[in-house]
This record gives sequence, C-alpha cells and structure tokens, in this order.
Amino acid sequence: MVLPVMTQEAAAPANVPTQRQRTDLLGIAYLGTIGIVMLAWITGLVWGAIAFFNWLV
Repeated sequence: MVLPVMTQEAAAPANVPTQRQRTDLLGIAYLGTIGIVMLAWITGLVWGAIAFFNWLV
C-alpha cells in the first residue's frame, strides 16, 4: 500500500503595500525644543564660567 506524500509548496510572496511612515512632527518639535534648551543651558554655563574667571583675574 503506497500513501501519497503531501508536499507544501512555497507560497508566492504577497506584495501588500505598506503605509509610508509619516514624520512625527510632535516628536521633532520635542527634540528641537530639548536641543534649544540644552544649547541655552550650555551657553549659560560657558558664559558664567567666563564671567567667573574674568572676575577672578
């Protein structure tokens, strides 16, 4: 008695169009705000250090 052997054929890849990722404007705004605040903070520290050392000398 011979039983038929079932093979599984490889399915053709489905070309499903995916949605393009939109730029997250809120995230970009947050990053920009954080960058500006950090830049202002570092600028203030540098300015304070320069003023302090000028006062020392």
